[in-house]
Amino acid sequence: MKLIVGLGNPGKKYVSTRHNAGFQWVSELADKLQVTLRKEVKFHGLCARTGQGGDEAWLLCPQTYMNASGKSVSAICNFYKINPDQILVIHDEIDLPPGVSKLKMGGGLGGHNGLKDIAAHLATKDFWRLRVGVGHPGDKSLVADYVLRSPSKGEEIEIQKTIIRSLEIWPLIIQGDYQTAMLKLHTKSSET
Repeated sequence: MKLIVGLGNPGKKYVSTRHNAGFQWVSELADKLQVTLRKEVKFHGLCARTGQGGDEAWLLCPQTYMNASGKSVSAICNFYKINPDQILVIHDEIDLPPGVSKLKMGGGLGGHNGLKDIAAHLATKDFWRLRVGVGHPGDKSLVADYVLRSPSKGEEIEIQKTIIRSLEIWPLIIQGDYQTAMLKLHTKSSET
């Protein structure tokens, strides 16, 4: 794994929204690894490097707004020659309840505009995703407003718990042991 991307929207008004679950995850990982996310104009985002040599990886929080996330991801991928299968994108997932997260390679984009833009820029859907459950409002027409609002206190606690739980598989992800990471994460998710 060479690039870890947390999706979200920049700016104070979006900090605690459901759509910023990816930003929250990458921020927690940066804290855990004791690295600082810094503005990188050429990558249109906040970045930090972790590891050295063959173990080097980049953390990225695009600052382009969700719908243009691919601009940031493709810029760093082109510069560092990162292949799509070396990318993990962490994003909010309305099809999973708060407290559940799932790791997968490729697949559908589920109407997620950040994923759509990344897939368009990379010309493939074959990159890793860590889906952080934020729940569904119950009606498709309410989704856009729902993800741009803060979760209830109970949902927020569950989302934070799943972020912390999913960070436990970080060593497996960075080593490329995705099968063990998925087994561990999905078993924990089903226990909640």
